[in-house]
Amino acid sequence: MLVASIVLGSLFILWLLLNLPRKRPDGDLVTKIHPYRKMIPYMWEGGDASVVYYDDYVKADALLDFIQRTRETHHVDMIHCLVAAVARGLHENPKMNQFIAGNRLYARNHAAITFSMKRQKMDKEAKLSAVKLFFEPGESFAALCARINGNIEDERSEKETYTDKELGIMTRLPRPILKFCIKFVKWVDYHSLLPWSFIKNDAFYSSVFIANLGSLGMRAAYHHLYDYGTTPLFLMVGRIEDMPVVEDGKVVPQKTLHLRYSYDERIDDGLTSKYGMQTVREALEDPDKYLAG
Repeated sequence: MLVASIVLGSLFILWLLLNLPRKRPDGDLVTKIHPYRKMIPYMWEGGDASVVYYDDYVKADALLDFIQRTRETHHVDMIHCLVAAVARGLHENPKMNQFIAGNRLYARNHAAITFSMKRQKMDKEAKLSAVKLFFEPGESFAALCARINGNIEDERSEKETYTDKELGIMTRLPRPILKFCIKFVKWVDYHSLLPWSFIKNDAFYSSVFIANLGSLGMRAAYHHLYDYGTTPLFLMVGRIEDMPVVEDGKVVPQKTLHLRYSYDERIDDGLTSKYGMQTVREALEDPDKYLAG
């Protein structure tokens, strides 16, 4: 009887310790929030239960001109501008850089952006790869492009990346063991016990995930949020098209870049998302001022 009481008492203490609020290696617990917002993660636990879809449109003439001129000095493409604009949006609107873990709200202590790409440019059978990069305020556009290009070259090279090695080991496991491992990672993450060495290399622990469908000649699609990881924002980017707009009372064609956001409203209200998306649009519509400058 005494042994059973000690075991139960130890289990209860362990349960209490696991559920105490704690700092994570990738974020700080947000404590000063409205009680209603504290309840939201318990009412809508999964990402898809709280996702909001939003369409935004960018006037693309200045952006296309900027890309063409910048290519005279170094390689730049649409993805470079998108990443730079989103990084600016995160730095200027830090509440957009929050996430939910273990039914609690955290402020991410860094800006990390993941974007998808094909491993080989012209190969229809080439598999997609995800590149995750960290960003600091004040980095020049040229330096950012160089970092992005370096990572793209690594992903398209023959050498095995960290993700390749990790997935290669995991996919060799029997299905029941692999399923258990994924559930165990989610459980450890729920209790904020995942080490930084795991988080920093995982593409799904990012501030934003960007997929540029325009590079494939496609229009922007709607995308779900992932149940795995802590990414609260997904940005789908379509091809540039002529769209009708009204100027001086007349309908005229306007080259337009379609942005489609999937936004986890558990991280903050609509006003924050408005300012964040507005910052991204401003940067893309005036890249000489907000990106190169």
